[in-house]
Amino acid sequence: MVQRNAKSSTGLDENVAASLSYLLGFITGFVFYWEEKESDLVRFHALQSIITFIPVWIVLLVLEWIPLIGTLAWILALMLWVLLMIRAYSGRAYRLPFVGAIAEDVVRRSAEKKAHGGDQEP
Repeated sequence: MVQRNAKSSTGLDENVAASLSYLLGFITGFVFYWEEKESDLVRFHALQSIITFIPVWIVLLVLEWIPLIGTLAWILALMLWVLLMIRAYSGRAYRLPFVGAIAEDVVRRSAEKKAHGGDQEP
């Protein structure tokens, strides 16, 4: 597998920053989404982290009171978390169903707005 070693505006390699955007769920998602100015890959993974892990966190808070289902939900959430970190580290935009499309659309619109922003006069 070929690794992209492009740098993000955070100073980290894109794949490392993208992977770290999942480290603490939506918290690091917010940090990397706000701090990243250049890399659409990092912004995509950061936004996907936010959109994914806020509802996951809420569901886990509700289901933790049900012994077997709560434990199963935590295991599934942990598996999802590890999967997303590994896929982000691969340097590609791994899209989750529904959530990935939303994150990709927001990042694309943001990039288009930034690209056309210099052409507009105040």
